[in-house]
Amino acid sequence: MLEQYLTQFEEALANPWWRTGTIIGGAVLLGIVLRLVLVPIMNRLANRTNSKIDDKIVARLNVTLIRVLILQAAHLLVRDWAHDGQVDQFIDSLYITLLVLYVGKALLDISTILFHHLSKVADKHTWIQHSTLPLYKFIFKVALFALQTYIVMSAWNVNLTSWLASAGVMGIAVGFAAKDTLANFISGIFILVDAPYKVGQYIYIDGQTRGVVTDIGMRSTRLLTTDNVEVTVPNGVIGNSMIINETSGPSTRMRVRVMVGIAYGSDVEQVRELLVKCTEDMPYLDPGQKTVVRFAAMGESSLDFQVLVWVRHPAFRGKAIDSLNTRIYKALGEAAIEIPFPQRDVNIKVWPSAPGR
Repeated sequence: MLEQYLTQFEEALANPWWRTGTIIGGAVLLGIVLRLVLVPIMNRLANRTNSKIDDKIVARLNVTLIRVLILQAAHLLVRDWAHDGQVDQFIDSLYITLLVLYVGKALLDISTILFHHLSKVADKHTWIQHSTLPLYKFIFKVALFALQTYIVMSAWNVNLTSWLASAGVMGIAVGFAAKDTLANFISGIFILVDAPYKVGQYIYIDGQTRGVVTDIGMRSTRLLTTDNVEVTVPNGVIGNSMIINETSGPSTRMRVRVMVGIAYGSDVEQVRELLVKCTEDMPYLDPGQKTVVRFAAMGESSLDFQVLVWVRHPAFRGKAIDSLNTRIYKALGEAAIEIPFPQRDVNIKVWPSAPGR
């Protein structure tokens, strides 16, 4: 009985109109199953989570699946009515091209949803930050575009060898012409990934340029100095320089050192107490940190003391040093403690004779 039905079905499929009806009916049936069975199941699974990301992804997948189903049915219909080899090849190439475009668009939309979500929870991850999100988006788009281009060109039987060779020669020429730009761009990628500093932090570059980071770009980094001057430093220079980040620790406070020279013969303990007293109730300092005074060295002309205090932020460093130096100078003068300065004795062994004698 079953064999008889199968034979009748095969005879019916020999008629092109029956095949057309079968393809259309099968597509409609699959569409109904997709809308009434698969989509509700996917929606129920997505609703079980607290996140809205899976809901958006499922909605995007639903649209893509419907488009792919319609495209597949149209491909089968046109292929069935075409009886020419060249036409069949053209239809297959066009089908693959449209399929790649549909799937690529869906992947791009899904990646946008994911990147948008990651931008909201960037503080929970060390490998991704707000500043690196544009980089990840750019890399994904370039990779997706390259893969789509390769598949489409292969579908149309385009010779990729000549294209790759031309691209290689062009890449070498562009590399030599834009060597510095590429160096800055690559250094910018490593800066964004390694994150040695962030926007808003105080950095010191090679002991010469100090300021707060205002912008991190792919080509350069901008600093605002204490003189209210914006400095643009190429990332290639930063990549080969020593960077001191003054605010990357567990807190924004910073220790400041002030050197004080006292004359020989002074009471060391009296000087130590006087220097500690100079830091009491001083602005810009962190009240939770203790002042430290060290007898650093016995110099050629003075006893060298080191006063170490903690400022609340690197921006207060200059003001704190100015205030502390002023207090120390006045306190030493009131206590009659001498601040020495280098002195030299000149001995003249022979007085020169007067001219004309």
